[in-house]
Amino acid sequence: MPLLTLTSDIGSPDYLVGTVKARLLDVNPEFRIIDISHNIPPFNYTQAAYICSNTLKHFPSYTYHLILVNLFEKKPEQLLLAFHKNQYLLCADNGLLTMILEETPEMVIGIPLDPAENKNTLYLAGVMGETVNRLVRGEPILKVGNPDVKYAEKRHLRPTLDEQSIEGQIIFIDSFENVIINITREQFEDQRRGREFQIVFKRDEVIDRISETYADVPEGEKLAFFNSAGYLEIAINKGNAAGLFGLKGFSEKSRQGQLAYQTIKIFFR
Repeated sequence: MPLLTLTSDIGSPDYLVGTVKARLLDVNPEFRIIDISHNIPPFNYTQAAYICSNTLKHFPSYTYHLILVNLFEKKPEQLLLAFHKNQYLLCADNGLLTMILEETPEMVIGIPLDPAENKNTLYLAGVMGETVNRLVRGEPILKVGNPDVKYAEKRHLRPTLDEQSIEGQIIFIDSFENVIINITREQFEDQRRGREFQIVFKRDEVIDRISETYADVPEGEKLAFFNSAGYLEIAINKGNAAGLFGLKGFSEKSRQGQLAYQTIKIFFR
């Protein structure tokens, strides 16, 4: 049975999530659909990329990942089908693909859309489902769309590095209000080179050691550790770090001139 994951910014209370699944099962009742998240904040490419990129690596080869995020940033003219490291991704042509993969995809196919159709979410989900079904039936990937198409590209947020510091952005805040920063353990250790450090964030809060678990500090104390995805995380043992410290994640809306995200800085000495 074909394995599909489904990620969207539709929102869990909306009837549309169930209707999208019904549309996919109408295409092929044998589809196995696994929900990743339907609560991606609207227009938040950074959070979508973080969630999707850390999902791909844990699924079996030849899983189909359907990503219904920011489908209508511009009038849809095509969908994208990418094959990369034995995973299939289907998404809008809005730049999210390259943010998820953080490198050039091995293969990208443009999936044409019927100009006569009303290009709403259900229609686009149906096109994705039909594309998957054609591949499942054995149709060659080069036949399901247009190879070597031009497509939109966006780049992931990168931390700023210099000899004495790293400055990173908050890319995700989970349901416990733990704060994830776009600094990996590898980047941290490469820059640290065995030196002492201080992690500094809003209100001059400082952390000077890396913990392994929440239980490494007393209840109510702040801590920093590297999460299962390998990213730096700031939390409070049995508390809400984002709310207590007034931290906010990156938002595409910050382009309006108002800073809508916070940075975390690590100083080495």
